[in-house]
Amino acid sequence: MSTGVIDRAVFDELRATTGDEFVQELVDTFAEEAPGLLAAIGAAHACGSADDFRRAAHSLKSNALTFGAVKLGRMARELEQGGLSPGAGFDVKSLGAALDEALATLKELCRG
Repeated sequence: MSTGVIDRAVFDELRATTGDEFVQELVDTFAEEAPGLLAAIGAAHACGSADDFRRAAHSLKSNALTFGAVKLGRMARELEQGGLSPGAGFDVKSLGAALDEALATLKELCRG
């Protein structure tokens, strides 16, 4: 499991509060919906829709931080706060890689 991908204290608290079965359902739902958020961020960036860009980045950030996906959450927060400004440094490949890493780690934690 990658270090720094998931804050175990956050994940363990979510698990203790909601139970293993519900956390698994949440992770499965996140795995289904997050690629759509990533696509929405990319599409909004491509067409210059600042509101849609911030909204999708905010949703990805909030979902990621619910699980303690700190790297993904930080990247999404930077996008949300930076918006479409020229210096915001949007990189959909890096964001996608962080999403894949977070999902793989979350699935591993649910199995373990």
